[in-house]
Amino acid sequence: MDYLTRILNAKVYDVAIETSLARASLLSTRLGHNVLIKREDEQPVFSFKLRGAYNKMAHLSAKQLAAGVVAASSGNHAQGVALAAQKLGTRATIVMPKTTPSIKVDAVRSRGANVVLFGESYSDSYEQALTIATKSKKAFIHPYDDPDVIAGQGTIGMEILRQHQGDIDAIFVAVGGGGLIAGIASYVKAVRPKTKIIAVEPFDSSAMTQSLKAGRRVEIDNVGLFADAIAVKQVGKETFRLCQQLVDDTVLVTNDEICAAIKDVYTDCRSVLEPGGATAIAGLKKYCEQRRGTGKTYVAVACGSNMNFDRLRFVAERAMLGEQREVVFAVTLPERPGSFRKFCDLLGPRAVTEFNYRYSNHIDGGGDAHVFVGIEVAHRKESTQLFKDFRAAALRPVDLTDNEMAKLHVRHLVGGHSPGAAGERVFRFDFPERPGALAQFLRVMNSGWNITLFHYRNQGSDVGRVLAGIQAPDAERANLDDFLQRIANLGYAWVEETDNIAYKLFLGLHHGKAPKAPTS
Repeated sequence: MDYLTRILNAKVYDVAIETSLARASLLSTRLGHNVLIKREDEQPVFSFKLRGAYNKMAHLSAKQLAAGVVAASSGNHAQGVALAAQKLGTRATIVMPKTTPSIKVDAVRSRGANVVLFGESYSDSYEQALTIATKSKKAFIHPYDDPDVIAGQGTIGMEILRQHQGDIDAIFVAVGGGGLIAGIASYVKAVRPKTKIIAVEPFDSSAMTQSLKAGRRVEIDNVGLFADAIAVKQVGKETFRLCQQLVDDTVLVTNDEICAAIKDVYTDCRSVLEPGGATAIAGLKKYCEQRRGTGKTYVAVACGSNMNFDRLRFVAERAMLGEQREVVFAVTLPERPGSFRKFCDLLGPRAVTEFNYRYSNHIDGGGDAHVFVGIEVAHRKESTQLFKDFRAAALRPVDLTDNEMAKLHVRHLVGGHSPGAAGERVFRFDFPERPGALAQFLRVMNSGWNITLFHYRNQGSDVGRVLAGIQAPDAERANLDDFLQRIANLGYAWVEETDNIAYKLFLGLHHGKAPKAPTS
């Protein structure tokens, strides 16, 4: 009841807004449940943190405000403190980890705060901020382990119940230090105790899950920084006490699942969440998949959208894997003319997201070919059937979908010099990226030619790009020229790259001697 009173009297709306509770129509249809997203990314600082920061600072005395405030944050709390300081006419010093995305650092500085970059994680910055606060005798604004901060975040729970008058089966909340979930749970459990509160964390940043399981606060050694906004080594004392009483369950998610959730929210809401901001949605999806059923009403808190633009490349790369819409295989097939075409025929009409291959046959003949291929599928059952089809055709597939090294590194390293690729000509092809375009390209190629190099990756562009090596006998030169003309007529622009220095250095046949680089 103490927290219920604090939340009802919280001072947040001088700077924060009441954010919308939006129905995710496409996600609801896919999961078979009514999925609602609490859009805290709509806040002026694109995160919920403004609520708790301002509520805490609004309760400081005039003398404390005149002295200034100190905070530690990986970004979102920092922006909340900086904006609150502007509103209340005080100065803020924010200690942030060196790993903080530049978008967050720049946003904090733009609001007039003094930024100190220190340490590799929030815990390092926290200790430094405490030291600064003690020496300067300034008020320290804790990002989560403070009753006024917790109460400020609890206004989100108050809004959710006011915005949705019907039953809510569960509310999913991302957890870092625990202030957000402690605040929401304190209000919701006091008003609608039957609504479950589900904590969601990444596997590599699961301090709350481990603490609840152990019955005490656990400090973890290494914290994953992908979801940097919720990356802490240890949860707060007060937040842990409240979560022990009020949290019903926990869900752990992978980075790939978080990436898939970012894509889901973009599709439904046209908002790009940061990894920490999408973690609750990833947990909701996983919870539904594990428990199945239909017809429930679930709420997930989208707690922030301060996405570093450079990170979008990784998110786009991993989203399809996270939602199990892409499977990655290594397929071994006999290295002889016709095998490549046979393999492509087995793929059928499926969209190929990646195709990497390098001819490795030695001059004396024999050997196998290894193809690294990404394939778009509707669900895991389809990938299982495809795996069986490859085996039935005497091809040897290996599922690399959950192989982290393969996804991060090996896919970019398929290639190198091939001693059996003498006479190889290399071409770069560009074509409109549409369904079936790659398959059409492969079918037009002469099955009697030796494909010595093939690289394709769907990058989300309007143009598909292929680098291909072709070993055509001298007698086939006219046919190869005819093929190039037909491809051009079909809209596949091409450029021969056989003399390209990058090809000669890293892929071409030079018998261990580096080719001479051009002088200009």
